Amino acid sequence: MNFLWPQSLWLMLALPLLPVLYLWLLHRRGKRALRYSDLSVLREASSRQWRRHVPPALLLIACSVLLFAAARPLARVTLPWARSSIMLAMDVSLSMRVTDVKPTRLAAAQEAAKQFLRDLPPGIDVGLVTFAGSAQVVQRATMDRAALASAIDAFQMQYGTAVGSGIVLCLAELFPEHGISLGDITFGARQKVRGTDDKDKAQPKQITPVAPGSFDSAAIVLLTDGRRTTGVDTLEAAKMAADRGVRIYVVGLGVVDGQASGVDGMAIYLRLDEPTLREVARMTGGEYHHAGTAEKLRSVYRDLGSRLQVQTRETELAPLLALLAAILVLAAASLSALWFGRLA
Repeated sequence: MNFLWPQSLWLMLALPLLPVLYLWLLHRRGKRALRYSDLSVLREASSRQWRRHVPPALLLIACSVLLFAAARPLARVTLPWARSSIMLAMDVSLSMRVTDVKPTRLAAAQEAAKQFLRDLPPGIDVGLVTFAGSAQVVQRATMDRAALASAIDAFQMQYGTAVGSGIVLCLAELFPEHGISLGDITFGARQKVRGTDDKDKAQPKQITPVAPGSFDSAAIVLLTDGRRTTGVDTLEAAKMAADRGVRIYVVGLGVVDGQASGVDGMAIYLRLDEPTLREVARMTGGEYHHAGTAEKLRSVYRDLGSRLQVQTRETELAPLLALLAAILVLAAASLSALWFGRLA
């Protein structure tokens, strides 16, 4: 456990003075009790002796909790997931028609994505981006799960695999104020190759980089079965996400080594570029999962859904401790009023 204001812990040295003060008050009241002439009253009071100590004990505990809270303690606590938006980036290249994952890679990915949507809490926005030779926003972030499922069912496959472009388009949706333009980044890079210098168009708005994975309001779930063949460089796109603190959870689908049959002339691109995908996850503070079968793909999405709903993070405990102290004070006052007809 850490403390934001550890110097405040010195205040707890005053706690032993409170019991001493309480015993002194009891001693004064004891002298007054000797003046009673009716011994029956004294016997009745002594029979309830333990009750008189309960409210002060609760107040002492409340003071201890408040003084501890003044140091603003921090602890790693598992809390409900705080992110409000997820962008699904899904590969729709022609290699997704291969049948090594039954019935096809694309059909298995579609079913797993829809199950993922069903497992997510209803209060989270989900957006959908597809990429092949180009990337496009199929569905802007919404809570309408039916609209998302319909968009997933309507996928159309294309040539090429622009993994980096898919990531950039997700970032453009998550940060519209940053002025991220996939066209400017893509064509700006081409102009640089041709010898022209158009930095204003090729670069998005300058930002101050933050720690990877520190942005708690969004995440990207990326699914692909191959390697980049066109578009923005995958690791450059991952760096853009890392600089904005956005985690990327990567799902690699299909063949890692060797070739898959079924698509003539595309065998080399059927091999999964695991080193790059793992680096994307590492750079952004996310995770990488390989899914070689339809069942494995479904289990990966189920696991991602459960991981994304909760997170363990360092949380300040002072508000909770203050609430506990307030409850103790209220309990002390209530018992005092119930047993003795007074609050002190």
